[in-house]
Amino acid sequence: MTDIIKHECGIAMIRLRKPLQYYIDKYGTPLYGVNKLYLLMEKQHNRGQDGVGVANIKIDVDPGSRYISRYRSIAERPIAEVFKKINKKFRKARKQYGSENFTDAAWLQKNVAFTGELWLGHLRYGTHGKNSIEYCHPMLRQNNWRSRNLVVAGNFNMTNVDELFDILVKLGQHPKEKADTVTVMEKIGHFLDQENQELFDQYKFSHTNQQVTEIIEDTLNLQRVLQRSCKDFDGGYAMAGLIGSGSSFVARDPAGIRPAYYYADDEVVVVASEKPAIKTAFNVPYDSIKEIEPAHALIIDKKGNYSEQQFIEKLEKRSCSFERIYFSRGSDPDIYHERKKLGQLLIPQILKGIDYDLQNTVFSYIPNSAETSFLGILQGLEDHLSNERIMAIRDAKKKSADIDESYITRLLSFRPRVEKLVVKDAKLRTFITDDNHRDDLVAHVYDTTYEVIKKGVDNIVVVDDSIVRGTTLEKSILRMLDRLEPKKIIIASSAPQIRFPDCYGIDMSKMNDFVAFRAVLALLKEAHLENLIDDVYDKCVAEGNKKGSPNFVKELYEPFTYEQVSKMISKIVRPVDLKADLEIVYQTVDNLHKACPDHKGDWYFTGNYPTSGGNKVVNQAFVNFMEGKAVRAY
Repeated sequence: MTDIIKHECGIAMIRLRKPLQYYIDKYGTPLYGVNKLYLLMEKQHNRGQDGVGVANIKIDVDPGSRYISRYRSIAERPIAEVFKKINKKFRKARKQYGSENFTDAAWLQKNVAFTGELWLGHLRYGTHGKNSIEYCHPMLRQNNWRSRNLVVAGNFNMTNVDELFDILVKLGQHPKEKADTVTVMEKIGHFLDQENQELFDQYKFSHTNQQVTEIIEDTLNLQRVLQRSCKDFDGGYAMAGLIGSGSSFVARDPAGIRPAYYYADDEVVVVASEKPAIKTAFNVPYDSIKEIEPAHALIIDKKGNYSEQQFIEKLEKRSCSFERIYFSRGSDPDIYHERKKLGQLLIPQILKGIDYDLQNTVFSYIPNSAETSFLGILQGLEDHLSNERIMAIRDAKKKSADIDESYITRLLSFRPRVEKLVVKDAKLRTFITDDNHRDDLVAHVYDTTYEVIKKGVDNIVVVDDSIVRGTTLEKSILRMLDRLEPKKIIIASSAPQIRFPDCYGIDMSKMNDFVAFRAVLALLKEAHLENLIDDVYDKCVAEGNKKGSPNFVKELYEPFTYEQVSKMISKIVRPVDLKADLEIVYQTVDNLHKACPDHKGDWYFTGNYPTSGGNKVVNQAFVNFMEGKAVRAY
């Protein structure tokens, strides 16, 4: 993605199902859990650039001993920073008390932090708000009763924060902030308290208080806690929670918008946002890694028993297709093949754009995340050429018994021309901080390979995995490619046109940020249909926030074909001094669904939101645009 946007957070959770001594004896280190969590998080580093947090809980330690540990960081390399601090604890204790104690789990759990059985890690990509340590997960809600302590980390955004805030106030709470992180934590915490209280009231007359505490910890019904607390949530979420007494959960939203996967054996239960992280960290077969079902929670009790339990009514599964296009690592075999298919399905549009002149066309890609789609394009070109060869040979045989061998040789030996035309200078981006000089610096973030293009003759086809704003194309890439003096430049996006905001975890919330939206405004003006803009605004103001309201903004796109919008985008991003012809080619939504048939979340492309809150967000985003408010719509 050449246009940088902040996006998905990542979660990593480990439950050691055996006592710590088991791992010391088998693996020769008390750092088994630490090391595995580090791997899980490093392998999801793509999901967190703003901050990192780690929490650990010890089960059944004596009163007076600290049993919850947490570190968070917003350093430049936050994962390394957090685990450096954790390892420093162990090194200091080893130096102070001697190496012999490091084979004694009981001593370690009494004297050293981060020696518990429950681990929770979080990688933060902030969608809004300041990048301060306070915004980093895991969040902690403390209490002197172990079973009332709650640690939460998640990959989520709620569309109805105002409603959730009001519910908390009606419950008698006084939330310190109107943010989805706070409202989610406090809502779950409230019903966790209520579950504790109900169990206490049930057993307090027949047992001592200490006995009641043990009963509560052993019988705590997290499914019921989630049923009560999540019933009002509208959004996409994969939420992980640790209870101070030793049980835990990972809950997934009813439409399966946000991803969550798990693996379990007799030693561990592991959860992560991406399959490859689990595969790499634990070296297990892919088919043993399972997806947490939408509307279900993976619940692990204090003893380490686990099960998936439904806690909310299911919706149609609409898992985020952007995970497949861009966000998740392409080392997942399913994602790898889906991205190749996305590239392959672009072939008809690309061939039409170059007028089928493969002899004078050079193919390349930008950025590196588009490489897999690029491989799909090459495969699609090979398939096209194979068909062409077969047809040409058949025609030659029909016309003459004597086939020109040199012609057949040329036909069989031809290969698409492939070059690494665009190289990103990663070091330069860190200096682009001054708004007054940003455009000049953006123009130099990318370098190109010179003297591989036949000037005035060759076409250039460059594949991108998605185009959001078009700014980098206009300010940098197109100008740079034009210096090679091609006949025509085609930018092919393996994702469809991004027309609508996301409100479930990706930082795409302002209408004017989308080049497709700016294109449709230009088309409306060109067609003298500006009145439609005012009509949609009036509808959004009058009815846009009502429950069950439709997405009124879709009406703006209805007068125009997909190709008309693409052509206008080409005009918008075209630098005024560009000499080459330019065409922007987008993946179609139909082809997206062919490539990713099991991941049909496409609301940013189609405006078909999986929850009612999504329609409210897009209508409000349009109102904000019309009123000149550069704020998030949820």
